[in-house]
Amino acid sequence: MAEIAPLRLGFNIDHVATLRNARGGLHPDPLRAAELVIAAGADGITAHLREDRRHIRDEDIARLKARISKPLNLEMAATTPMVEIALKTRPHAACLVPERREERTTEGGLEVARQHASLKPIVAELKSANIRVSLFIAPEPDQIEAAVEVGAPVIELHTGSWCEAIATGDTAAGDTEWRRLREGAKLAARLGLEIHAGHGLDYGTAEQIAGLPEIVELNIGHFLVGEAVFTGLVDVVTAMRAAMGRGRARLAAAAAP
Repeated sequence: MAEIAPLRLGFNIDHVATLRNARGGLHPDPLRAAELVIAAGADGITAHLREDRRHIRDEDIARLKARISKPLNLEMAATTPMVEIALKTRPHAACLVPERREERTTEGGLEVARQHASLKPIVAELKSANIRVSLFIAPEPDQIEAAVEVGAPVIELHTGSWCEAIATGDTAAGDTEWRRLREGAKLAARLGLEIHAGHGLDYGTAEQIAGLPEIVELNIGHFLVGEAVFTGLVDVVTAMRAAMGRGRARLAAAAAP
């Protein structure tokens, strides 16, 4: 029986910065939040430095890189200015995502198949600086295959469509999106990619997707920060780790002889 890889939790702190920026000033501090969730069991911190700096700011990235004890995953658009920031900051990882100013949050996966020529040198440049590169993509075969072609060692599967279908009670769409995720993860594993997942996950969907053995990391932000309003950051990390653990435990039980 093949050993089941541990499942890491990346905590996206963008939404802490959104609260801070709504009023201005320094409170709540994303760095303090990052330190709290790491102490509670998060395996890393994800932060999206957007072109318009609507939440995370340059100084946040610099402070996080200098102070946190776990890996920093910098979400960024595939642009020259962002590459320059990544090369200067040297985060553990950089996740390339699509970005439009008018969107509230990242609305879809990166179009790798049609941006092969522009993405390949960016991936190579980041990798040459020992930055682990991931691509945030839809669970579609052409995008997964294109990720391999541009040299990315990691992909993050966009779970937003699946989570939305679950939340709205659209069972048929949920089943379809789940099959896409499951088959996408299998294809990516066959192609030698490391597989992460994220967007829209809550306790229930995280528990379910933890049952896919190919996935080794979940990146979750909005739900956890929202729940922390009621129960606190430490409690939500503890509850999320428990949900992920239940999903992995069922996977292990099913795989046992």
